Amino acid sequence: MKIPSKIRIIGSVGSGKTTLAKLLAKQLRITYYELDNVVWYRRKTGDIKRTIEERTKILSSICQQSAWIIKGVHRDNWVIPSIKHADLIIILDTNKHVRSFRICKRFLRQKLGIEPANYQPTLSIFISMLQWNRQFEKEKQDICNMLSSYNDKQVIITNKQALKTYLSTLRVNHE
Repeated sequence: MKIPSKIRIIGSVGSGKTTLAKLLAKQLRITYYELDNVVWYRRKTGDIKRTIEERTKILSSICQQSAWIIKGVHRDNWVIPSIKHADLIIILDTNKHVRSFRICKRFLRQKLGIEPANYQPTLSIFISMLQWNRQFEKEKQDICNMLSSYNDKQVIITNKQALKTYLSTLRVNHE
């Protein structure tokens, strides 16, 4: 199997996008990017949402690189280049209850300072994440429709064992 150099990871909050992106980045020695950090200009005094034009420009710059991993659930038109140019699209469709547990675990770890966060982990954000998780179930068909032209480069992962099996096909020997 040819090792992909441009990978797009899609999934709900709590599906494992960041964990997978970090793992693949290390294994394949490719930089990963979070779409949330394209959408938001991160500042200590508070995040500022970028315009569509700014997001498009940043994402275009990333997509022009020879190798990248881009992760995020965003499905607006500005993200289409990351899907179009990807060699591989990994869709994480993990169980919604597993995702809810992971969201709760992440929130607690962030509040205790054990896990870093790109945002201030507030109760409001936590509740929003649980709502986004439920909403993802309703949006899955729209996401599948958006990706239908790219079925030949999609992999759908539903659990840890399926992920482990798939990742074993991507092993790279770094001597």
